[in-house]
Amino acid sequence: MSQTATYHTTVNWTGEHWGHIVLGNGPEMDFSAPPDAQGHPGVFTPEDAFVAAANTCIMMMFLWAAERFKLKLTAYECRAEGTKLIELDRTEIFTHLRFWPRIKIAAGGEDRAVIENRTRRALQSAQKYSLVANSVKSQIMVEPAIEITD
Repeated sequence: MSQTATYHTTVNWTGEHWGHIVLGNGPEMDFSAPPDAQGHPGVFTPEDAFVAAANTCIMMMFLWAAERFKLKLTAYECRAEGTKLIELDRTEIFTHLRFWPRIKIAAGGEDRAVIENRTRRALQSAQKYSLVANSVKSQIMVEPAIEITD
């Protein structure tokens, strides 16, 4: 039987091109549009939130998959980039999201090629089961750097 879960946020306009968001899990912060959309620099934006949602979700799913694939994860860092297309009529869409995870796995005496293969399968599972990645229209591209250490 299917289940549902509900998440919420509350936003308030605070003047000009500023807003304040309260996340359902507790944190809150000010936000604006990015400078290229009449917003302010150096502040959280909806575009940042979109890319961050996909990046954090894939990381959390990788942690889940790494446990199931019995990987000895020692480090994970991922830079993500969203590319936005601005049409002539000013409509916008993210055309793709690209991720560059840097993953370090301890070999623990196992064959490095086998560990790298398991790590790549875990990363594929992370993308497959990521709620956010499954919820966007943008193309998702993952280009990992995997390091196996002793």
